[in-house]
Amino acid sequence: MTSQIQIRKCTTLPDFRRCVEIQKAVWNESDLETEPYTTFVVAGQTGGQVLGAFDGPVMVGFTMALVGFHDNAPYLHSHMTAVLAEYRNRKIGRALKLFQREEALSRDIRRIEWTFDPLETRNAHFNLNRLGAIVRTYIPNFYGITSSPLHRNLPTDRLLAEWHLDSPLVVSAINNLTPDPTEAPATIHIPKLDPTESSTASIQSRIRSEFQSWFSKRYAATSLRFTPTGADYLLQPWSDF
Repeated sequence: MTSQIQIRKCTTLPDFRRCVEIQKAVWNESDLETEPYTTFVVAGQTGGQVLGAFDGPVMVGFTMALVGFHDNAPYLHSHMTAVLAEYRNRKIGRALKLFQREEALSRDIRRIEWTFDPLETRNAHFNLNRLGAIVRTYIPNFYGITSSPLHRNLPTDRLLAEWHLDSPLVVSAINNLTPDPTEAPATIHIPKLDPTESSTASIQSRIRSEFQSWFSKRYAATSLRFTPTGADYLLQPWSDF
């Protein structure tokens, strides 16, 4: 990440409106499906987070989280993270997530969750291998079918990432101490996708069944391994957390 990028909390109405501008630029969604700036205002005022990445005075990325509860303990649901296209591949997303982790731990919040598309293997690599999140839940058609071209007119199936902020797995991952994944008792293969092909729907249907089957057996996806033909989610029995 270039040295001029700074991460800080967003607290003003111009900050929140800028988050909406970035959201529209990144996802190209219709106004009906774009979160209004008032959602960011409420998130910042009710125990959630709105964090911005700034290049000088200009915000170029953000992450927004809402507060929730698991077993009477607070956690954060990280609803969206976005970085403008011209600023990607500069570790800004990672900087936002690490700041998010530190801010949460400063309030004794020890868990953050978010959803992601299981077909997006680059995101999976970042979430599992680089951040140390685990996945034990598959949610079919979480948001319904939307107008966003990024969703390819498919059901918005999502994996639920669990980021247990002070776990050994997370501490190892964020300090780049976790070896590259190699083997696991179970794998789920994601082939390289061609957006022009109609086979994506059948791939989605297959992996939905496979994830749900393994999760029902108390397995968790803990890492991702790239292969010549795509990528494999690596799963193992999981009883912690």
